[in-house]
Amino acid sequence: MKLNVVTIDGTEAGEIELADAVFAAPVRKDILQRCVVWQLARRRAGTHKSKGRSEVKATSKKVWSQKGTGRARHGNRAAPQFRGGGKAFGPVNRSHEIDLPKKVRAMALRSALASKAADGKLVVLDAATVGEAKTGKLVASLKKLGIGSALIIGGAEIEVNFARAARNIAQLDVLPQQGANVYDILRRDTLVLTRDAVKHLEERLQ
Repeated sequence: MKLNVVTIDGTEAGEIELADAVFAAPVRKDILQRCVVWQLARRRAGTHKSKGRSEVKATSKKVWSQKGTGRARHGNRAAPQFRGGGKAFGPVNRSHEIDLPKKVRAMALRSALASKAADGKLVVLDAATVGEAKTGKLVASLKKLGIGSALIIGGAEIEVNFARAARNIAQLDVLPQQGANVYDILRRDTLVLTRDAVKHLEERLQ
């Protein structure tokens, strides 16, 4: 698969040959769904907590007599049915992480890249660099390229000026090549890769 390479200013910068094993792989929606669920589960803090009956500070004195009151028998104010009592079967601190094999994760990333390529939503930049950190100029350049909602994946490190210019643009994410992941690729309309990112992803996924 061949794709035209453009500069950030919109001029052509030659062509690039994309590896079919990565950018023309079968698009497995079931695998994409599994990977997105896995990523979002790992993000959850799991710090939700409510106090149980044994953790609530309350008197253990019997609230009223066992018999003769006409009311139900009770013994402890910390019981869940009382106001201020402990929560029955409430949430506790725990990890929400689930397991997903590395091969499945790699397959999901290939599927995500291939889906963008198949939909014509893949753009290859010569380099993600700008002369000065001006958000307005970067917005104008992206508009010229027809890029709105996008994920831009650069080289091993994002150029400082580019990162500063892009950080205040709505619906634009910028990641280094090692941070490429399925969820961020799918949540934006367009995927923009630099030449370095293409090379890195092909080496990583072939």
